[in-house]
Amino acid sequence: MTDISTAPSSVWQQILDHSSRADPYPLYAELRKTPVVRAEDGSYVVSTYREIVTLLHDPRLSSNPRNIPELTDALAQAPDGGPPPLPPNVIQTDPPEHDRIRRLLTWNFGPPHCPGRVDSMLPTMAEIVTSEIDELAVDERSGTTRFDIVDDFAYPFPVTVICRLLGVPREDEPRFQALSDALITAGEPTSGGIVERRRRADIALADLGQYFTGLLDARRGEPGDDLLSELLSGDGPETPLTREEVLSNAALLLVAGHETTVNLITNGMLTLLRHPRVLDRLRRGDEPDLVVRVVEELLRYEPPVQFLQNRNALDDIEVAGTTIPKGTPVTLVLAAGSRDPDVVPDPDRFDPDREHNEHMGFGGGVHYCFGAPLARPETQIALTELARRLENPRLIDDPPPYRSNPFLRGPRHLLVAIDGVNPAHRRPS
Repeated sequence: MTDISTAPSSVWQQILDHSSRADPYPLYAELRKTPVVRAEDGSYVVSTYREIVTLLHDPRLSSNPRNIPELTDALAQAPDGGPPPLPPNVIQTDPPEHDRIRRLLTWNFGPPHCPGRVDSMLPTMAEIVTSEIDELAVDERSGTTRFDIVDDFAYPFPVTVICRLLGVPREDEPRFQALSDALITAGEPTSGGIVERRRRADIALADLGQYFTGLLDARRGEPGDDLLSELLSGDGPETPLTREEVLSNAALLLVAGHETTVNLITNGMLTLLRHPRVLDRLRRGDEPDLVVRVVEELLRYEPPVQFLQNRNALDDIEVAGTTIPKGTPVTLVLAAGSRDPDVVPDPDRFDPDREHNEHMGFGGGVHYCFGAPLARPETQIALTELARRLENPRLIDDPPPYRSNPFLRGPRHLLVAIDGVNPAHRRPS
């Protein structure tokens, strides 16, 4: 067994510290020197590609927080005397329960039952992006304009898309964003112990559930063609989701459906502005598949989800010569694994032309990101139009200020100056 020193664990603490948020990658390189380390809180951190992939496919690593011994009692209680906790969503369950929930969600989201749901939204996505860019008016006195990629573009775009997909009123955005922020903040590893974080997350999730309860009640007599209505209808290949399961998974889809895409678009534009040759190639538009490769490389190079936490060992698991004891929480550092030089040549170079791109930007195994078929085209459309239409874009602050969250990593603001906005190219219907 490897003798686990405290030095790599201190590197992990530096990674969690907000001062490292702008560039955690040198610290990830240091962390990879010991593929499996024990952190100060007793959890284990895994940072190398092959070991992470192995664990993502290992049924002995559970995603259900109820399998963490110290959380068993805490999760059985109603949060602060409020409504009972919602059941685990699809990413908090293990097979076979996970497989049942995922099948029902997929049945209403994509193939085989709804193969065109995402594709049918592509024109809408293009219209939203065009409208947002059109609103970036240039100051006539200075001849330039300054705007925030996050607030003025990368946030409102996926929020509008996920609202239309789920059937959530866009005017409710201030309300559900506050609930979303509370849920994400509750899970930050820098905000207390695992039991405290879980309690706060359950409170935030229960509040989101209350919000969706009102939406479900409104659909009882008048269902629409949105995803929320279809989940509620029970149409599917087997026993339908319970009302509580619909609530917990709708909350997940709302939060995950915009938070991660905001970061992917923002990280993407930041990376392109730092790599003007790639930005220029994208602007010219003579390589039709370039944006696909750009987005895949971004998912490796600057992923919006840096690591997966709250996994737990159902048995003793030996990884890279280290035994992770049964009942121990495990964190998988996907962003470190995607830059593992043992798998990716020259991993710290942004290169959309690399021949093999074995990234973990959407996770892996049974919990491979459910929303990947939506996030990919959203980001491809957004980056293509930003590259093509913004005249002489340049960063105002580099590095930009970052959000506090270490695992959903992205700039809080990304200020950009431009000299103008090119006319929109109207796609034929």
